[in-house]
Amino acid sequence: MTTTSWTTDRPWRGVMVATALPLRPDLTVDHDRYAEHVRRLIREGCDGVVPNGSLGEYQTLTDQERAEVVRTAVAAAGDGARVMPGVAAYGSVEARRWAEQAAEAGCGSVLLLPPNAYRAEEAAVGAHYAEVAKAGLPIVAYNNPVDTRIDLTPPVLARLHEEVGIVAVKEFSGDVRRAWELAELAPGLDLLAGADDVLLELAVAGAVGWIAGFPNALPASCVRLYRAAVAGDLETARPLYRSLHPLLRWDSRTEFVQAIKVSMDVAGHHGGPTRPPRLPLTAPFEAQVRAATEKALADGHH
Repeated sequence: MTTTSWTTDRPWRGVMVATALPLRPDLTVDHDRYAEHVRRLIREGCDGVVPNGSLGEYQTLTDQERAEVVRTAVAAAGDGARVMPGVAAYGSVEARRWAEQAAEAGCGSVLLLPPNAYRAEEAAVGAHYAEVAKAGLPIVAYNNPVDTRIDLTPPVLARLHEEVGIVAVKEFSGDVRRAWELAELAPGLDLLAGADDVLLELAVAGAVGWIAGFPNALPASCVRLYRAAVAGDLETARPLYRSLHPLLRWDSRTEFVQAIKVSMDVAGHHGGPTRPPRLPLTAPFEAQVRAATEKALADGHH
């Protein structure tokens, strides 16, 4: 199945992979490996990449590293529209500057968390998104209430869509019931699955994109799952989802960065270490991830 809703005028749609960032043993960024990783994801059918998200360990990067990661992604993707950098920052002006850097690099959209230095009130959330909108790129809001302590509920998202012009939301709350309310309150706002382990449920509810983690390790099978799910081909999607879910659910765990990198290593694609404060997986957790990945590979996933 090759049908996709990705277009150059709506480049946030489709399978947008939140890319893991390859590090060398000394924990410096391996830009050559990162470029090859981006090229591989595009070759395997992914629609684009999301650098500098949590999975890309943006919090541990220097400003120079963070900017270079975006430029590397754009060059490797071959089309800046396929790149949606994360532009989260503690300060709104700083986040706007990252959005401006993304625009200068030729990116097609940006992914923006609400302000998370404190539990911001709704007016401050709106002002934050309005400030970053000055950069001129389409904004995909990122709702992650567990980590940010700010919940972009459907009414809040509807107001941000109407007043600021956000184009989509990466929904990571885990509450799939929200999809239906969001469609009622803001029918023009695109819903993107933000957690791997609720992809099928959100696709059935109308998601038109997936900001995804495990395609880093198994891109072809994840793309096939997504295409079947959004097409309503449950005969194909349900067994794929069941088979992959032991891995997909790691995307919603605290150790998701390490887990996805271990899975990449097992699949033969460099995942490598993480930067502190993230530590390697404990032996029991690593064994679980390795076993689940080996089973997925034995089942023909890739």
